[in-house]
Amino acid sequence: MRKDDESEPVEIPIDGILDLHTFNPKEIKELLPDYLSECRKRGILDVRIIHGKGTGALRETVHAILRKTPEVESFRLAGEDGGGWGATVLRLRAKNIH
Repeated sequence: MRKDDESEPVEIPIDGILDLHTFNPKEIKELLPDYLSECRKRGILDVRIIHGKGTGALRETVHAILRKTPEVESFRLAGEDGGGWGATVLRLRAKNIH
């Protein structure tokens, strides 16, 4: 019998929309920067993070991570057509090509 923390890594699509509902909150601090980095590598600069409305704790965690991530140019809560305060939209800085 395997414990959950020993399960195989989950392959998530890198399409600019990350739904955090399927992840353990403890995974977010590592997952989010990795996901944003991968989006940037693929030229996806507009990203939507779905964190849900709930108590706001996950939203605050997401925003704290975004504030510390230099590749994030800006972020804000999504408009009503994009999930309202249950989602955050952000813009990544383009990679410098030399």
